[in-house]
Amino acid sequence: MSSSRTLRAAAIVASAAMVAIAVQTGSASASAEREAGATALSLSAGARAQAISEAQNSAAGTARAIGLAGDEALVARDVVKDADGTVHTRYERTYQGLPVLGGDLVVHQKKDGSRKTDKAVEAKIAPAAARSSLRAPAGARQVVWAATGKPVFAYEAVVRGTQADGTPSERHVVTDAATGAELYSYEAIDTGVGASEYSGSVTLGTAPSGSAFSLTDTARGGHKTYDLNGGTSGTGTLFTDADDKWGDGTPSNRQTAAVDAHYGAAVTWDFYKTELGRNGIAGDGRAAYSRVHYGNAYVNAFWDDSCFCMTYGDGQNNQKPLTALDVAGHEMSHGLTAATAKLNYSRESGGLNEATSDIFGTSVEFFANNASDPGDYLIGEKIDIRGDGKPLRYMDKPSKDGASADYWSKTVGRLDVHNSSGVANHFFYLLSEGSGAKTVNGVAYNSPTYDGSTVAGIGRTKAYKIWYKALSTYMTSTTDYAGARTATLKATADLYGSTGVEYQQVAAAWKAVNVK
Repeated sequence: MSSSRTLRAAAIVASAAMVAIAVQTGSASASAEREAGATALSLSAGARAQAISEAQNSAAGTARAIGLAGDEALVARDVVKDADGTVHTRYERTYQGLPVLGGDLVVHQKKDGSRKTDKAVEAKIAPAAARSSLRAPAGARQVVWAATGKPVFAYEAVVRGTQADGTPSERHVVTDAATGAELYSYEAIDTGVGASEYSGSVTLGTAPSGSAFSLTDTARGGHKTYDLNGGTSGTGTLFTDADDKWGDGTPSNRQTAAVDAHYGAAVTWDFYKTELGRNGIAGDGRAAYSRVHYGNAYVNAFWDDSCFCMTYGDGQNNQKPLTALDVAGHEMSHGLTAATAKLNYSRESGGLNEATSDIFGTSVEFFANNASDPGDYLIGEKIDIRGDGKPLRYMDKPSKDGASADYWSKTVGRLDVHNSSGVANHFFYLLSEGSGAKTVNGVAYNSPTYDGSTVAGIGRTKAYKIWYKALSTYMTSTTDYAGARTATLKATADLYGSTGVEYQQVAAAWKAVNVK
């Protein structure tokens, strides 16, 4: 793919191995009315495209109105319209025609015309050095790098290859155009009626294909599931079947992994649509696709935004495909993040990126209400990725996996993003269920707090609605944990007010994980 396009992809595991409550004010009906007004409208693909086009047509005026300099311009990327008339428009920024990495921003305009802006970086975009002092690396594009300090002219190159565990590698390297020094780098693909292996007998969306049927879900944008048959590139072969009965629940049947993947994609689509009012991963009604049987005994799964697809390996000895429901929800939610905040996949923003996928993967599992795979706050508990029967990650106490962080510290951004995600995962669990010992769907949890405080949960549904609104309207590419706290408090105020129990408990849950 062209080096002019930034890739965003992620996997389920890292490639090296993944207060007392005050009385709520206001009536219940007033609270419900506020939530309804601050909830995003479900736009059709055509309505969304028209909204983005209209935002682009007025982008020059918007740039002037929010105080951008003459060399800067805005490129509209997404529009979210709330039921109360508030419009949140997400823009990328350019400087002298060059993309500004870390220049993204969101303009929030209320029905009365008042406007506020959230920027990924507040620094003035005005590089002091010459525009192109050094020869560009092969295949690189010239950019302005603004995400980690004073903006400078830079080059962004993409180096492709294969990681040690067989995961494709698309490493982005940003270098200073004046000195050649590396400013930033990240791995874009990082370790991410049928009889299923993990979810029992499930209903699948299929379509007639000649005299047979194919795994094509016409009710959900035409999502397709393909067999890579051990390959590591291309699309593979679309699954077809003569009698529309798929798999037998065992990994030896090649259709079984496809059943789990196809079902997981359908449930994730339905969760987005029903609970979040979102029309597909990118909000445009477009389906992704799934690929199963990647490589040989590949112990991972990943989302790749360049193909807009999910890919699953078959696990150790090709006996434990990574196609469990929460994994599917996790991978597709990387696509959601890429389509909204585009959280940089490194340091604290990378941890938030991974946590977002764990949060929504878990929420998808609860939403499915499948007796064969009841909802829980364990990540990857079905795939036995370590061979010891233990989950990959724990949300109630992330450090139980031996590597993840329970609480924020100045060094948390140095951890692998799958481990720094623990802070946000812990926040989400505390906000949903509260601290201390309890049992949910037969699983025992005992969640501690940094300061010994007692946190009372507000319920999982409110928690994921707050996280989604924060992600889709307030977070930017450079959001860190302090920024996530601010974003979720803004989202809570929009949905439930700033004087109620929800706002108090969001603040309390962040304090409980040492984010203040």
